Amino acid sequence: QVQLVESGGGLVQAGGSLRLSCAASGRTFRTYIMGWFRQAPGKEREFVASITWSGAITPYADSVKGRFTISRDNAKNTVYLQMNSLNTEDTAVYYCAAGATFGSRSTASYDYWGQGTQVTVSS
Repeated sequence: QVQLVESGGGLVQAGGSLRLSCAASGRTFRTYIMGWFRQAPGKEREFVASITWSGAITPYADSVKGRFTISRDNAKNTVYLQMNSLNTEDTAVYYCAAGATFGSRSTASYDYWGQGTQVTVSS
């Protein structure tokens, strides 16, 4: 079992930055692929980024490439999402997830989910 708790969301002006954190509990954290997804109002949940235990990263979603960076600290059981140059289209609830399939962008490949953290970007 893995429990995930996101933090770091909030209100930011366009062009600003935020860093999301996802703290995981469970002894097997380091074996999981960790991913970030987001869901805007009225839209489906979409893949943002994912990372393996060793630091291998699945190509970012095109919409965030060059602006967002995923990282993890296995000693702290934490995965991060650094978000720069935010724009209003980044407004969404951001979810952390843990799964076992490297390279998958499908929500179906992830077994555990956090409760989400709201990110709102104002113009």
